[in-house]
Parts: sequence; structure tokens; C-alpha cells
Amino acid sequence: MRRPLWMLWLSWLAWLPLGPAQADTPFDPFAAAGIEQKPGAQVPLELRFVDVDGNRVALGDVLGDRPVILAPVYYRCPNVCGAQLASLFNLLSALSLELGKDYEVVAFSIDPRETPADAEAERAKLRTRWPQLVDSPHVHFLSEVVPATRPEPNPSHPAAGHRLAEAVGFNYSWDPEIGEFAHASAIATLSPGGRLVRWLYGLGYQPDDMRLALVDAGEGRVGSLGDQLLLLCYHYDPRTGGYDNLVIGALQVGGIGTTLLLGGFIGVTLWRERRKREGGA
Repeated sequence: MRRPLWMLWLSWLAWLPLGPAQADTPFDPFAAAGIEQKPGAQVPLELRFVDVDGNRVALGDVLGDRPVILAPVYYRCPNVCGAQLASLFNLLSALSLELGKDYEVVAFSIDPRETPADAEAERAKLRTRWPQLVDSPHVHFLSEVVPATRPEPNPSHPAAGHRLAEAVGFNYSWDPEIGEFAHASAIATLSPGGRLVRWLYGLGYQPDDMRLALVDAGEGRVGSLGDQLLLLCYHYDPRTGGYDNLVIGALQVGGIGTTLLLGGFIGVTLWRERRKREGGA
């Protein structure tokens, strides 16, 4: 007796190899890293780190009562972290606001294996160009307080750096294949009370972006009257991590509108003149 066609089809499917459901999903750095917008999020002030001198410090004691520039990095990063810190201090050297009076800087490690020696090594590189900024008591390079025997980042035992990054929406992940962290390049500003205010992305943010982000975080206590008024003309765009000039945008729209109206007026005038000439003829 001949077997039905559907039975033959099912027996053929049984010999097919299983699809990608059984295959290991490759590590995707773009899915593992990024910024989750959490405006107003409170950082855990009780978190404890170690500074470059080996002193255990609470995050709340480091933040103080000024706005804070917060830089999530890891000091042995072979890629962008060094450039990110160098770009930051280069910008701060030209900033009109005053370190220690108007703001603090906190760099913290997302790698729970790093030590104060790693933080000091990175600070030494930056000191060659910006010694006054880097050695200021208002700049803090923090690392973790964890057992030295931990072989690699362990998500089941989140350390202080991981908890702080999670609180402000800084997503990253350990790639075991290459032995590096996948993470974004960005810095945040915090209010004096430790609440997240703004993110600035990448390495290309401008001094105006930094100044306005600190003025924004200062809650009216940082910057000149002109800076405060400037915030009324600028709008923070979380998609780009920068400030867009609303006044320029409005002028551009107004300029386009004026051009269109003028063109329409000229067109109507020429049309009327043509009708007059045709009527006179």
C-alpha cells in the first residue's frame, strides 16, 4: 500500500538538521551596550569605592554639594576610554566654569577587577597634559572594593560600579571571547543631590553642551545669568545627547517662510502685470 504524501513529507522533515535555535547566539556588542534614558534617577549614595590613594570612600561623600560630571570607564580599556577622558579634560581646560567651585568630576570603573593602581596609571597619563585639573582634590578616580581573586566580572555579584552604572542607565556587558567590555562612550551630569540630569554622547560634544549640561544640573546655582537665559533658547535632545538651538531653528523656519511669502508675492505681482498687458492689447 502506498503511503500518503503527507506521511512521506513528515518522514523527510525528521531527517532535517535542527535550525539556529540550538546554535549559540553570537555576542552582539550593539545589543549589550547603550544608554537607557533615566532622567531624574537617584544614584545610590551609599555605594563604596576606593580612590587612587587606597582610601575607601562613599559615593555620597565624593559628590558633595555641587553638580557632578560622571564618567563611566575602565582604566585598562584598550579602546576609547582613554580618549574619552583625554577629550573630557581637554574640554574642561577651556570651560568658563570653575572646577571645585561650580562642579566636581568623578570617573568610576565598571570593571570590578581594577584597583587604585590602575586608576593611578590612567591619571598619570592625563597628568602630562592637564596636571592642575587631574591633581585637583575635586577630581576623583574611583575603582572597586572586591576580592582580588575574582577571575572575571560576575553578574551574580554586582559590584559598586555595576550598581552605579545601572542606576544611571549605562548598559554594558563583558565579552568573554575577546576579554573586553562592550560599552558606550558617554558622560553624565548629576545634580548636587545625585540625580541624573543629562547624558553627552561620544567624543564630539562641544564646550557649550558641557556648560549648559552643568548649568542644567546646577539647579540655578551654577553659571551666569546669561547661561541661565541661554537654557531658554536651547533644547536638550536625548537622541543626540546635545543641545539644539531653538532660536536658530525658529529663525531658519521663519527665514524659509519669509522666502516663500516673498516668492509668492512676486509671482502674484508678475501675474497681475501680465494680465494687464494682455487686457490692454
